[in-house]
Amino acid sequence: MRDDRTGQIVVIFLSRRTAVDDAGYAAAAEAMDSLAKSQPGYRGIESTRGPDGLGITLSFWADEGSALAWRDHPEHKTIRDTGRARWYESYEVIVCAAERSYAWAKG
Repeated sequence: MRDDRTGQIVVIFLSRRTAVDDAGYAAAAEAMDSLAKSQPGYRGIESTRGPDGLGITLSFWADEGSALAWRDHPEHKTIRDTGRARWYESYEVIVCAAERSYAWAKG
């Protein structure tokens, strides 16, 4: 988390998981992580999920076109459709531009 994110597009994905098919979800998440990393304009991802099933994922993109290309990628669409049918109770996507960025780390 030490990159300057200023000017990047941030896609915020807030999700609530079902209790269905944890192994399938984990495999799909790993596949999407690998695929996203290979996309033009990809700048990184941070993700966490609480014990209550609430997940927060931030993906970072160089520009709006890169973020839209990821949204429209056919493999991403297929997994998104599976997620709606199987792995998610609900989700929300928020897209914004990072106006400032800074980081601090102990040591």
